[in-house]
Amino acid sequence: MSKEYFIHESSYVDEPSEIRKGTKIWHFSHIMQNSVIGENCNIGQNVVISPDVRLGNNVKIQNNVSIYTGVVCEDDVFLGPSMVFTNVINPRSGVTRKDEFMKTIVKKGASIGANATIICGNNIGKFALIGAGAVVTKEVPDYALMVGNPSKRIGWISEFGDRLNFDSSGIATCESTGLKYRVSNNLVEKIDE
Repeated sequence: MSKEYFIHESSYVDEPSEIRKGTKIWHFSHIMQNSVIGENCNIGQNVVISPDVRLGNNVKIQNNVSIYTGVVCEDDVFLGPSMVFTNVINPRSGVTRKDEFMKTIVKKGASIGANATIICGNNIGKFALIGAGAVVTKEVPDYALMVGNPSKRIGWISEFGDRLNFDSSGIATCESTGLKYRVSNNLVEKIDE
């Protein structure tokens, strides 16, 4: 491993693992074997990254998050403090289910708020925003704004993070960037300009 990244002396990184340049790993964290962590990631205090986890570039992980085997975070993902992933639907202390770990993909630009829970096997769409404390029990579409337990979509959100308000023709403009979005069949896409 090159030293183009920072690891606090209280943290552990198991070999083999890959940590790319510009990444910072803070106090009391543990990176387990065969994990891949992209460039310019920030891994907060008391974070556990289980074996074979994949993180893209510019992933921000706040304190007290465990990322279990089966989770993939694409580029520019934000994981809020103490949010939770699961990787087995029916865990039992006396039953080994490592061969049943389910995959969960958090797509590019998605944000998951503090204390949210993501039930395994439910992917989070690109640029979706999961509100603090939400419990995700089903697939989340791109640009969805999700809150509650179980989580429900209460609107749509831009790549910048502004709430989108669609007009009668199904077009919305992000107030901060001026980028336009279209809603059709209950799905949102950014309109190329």
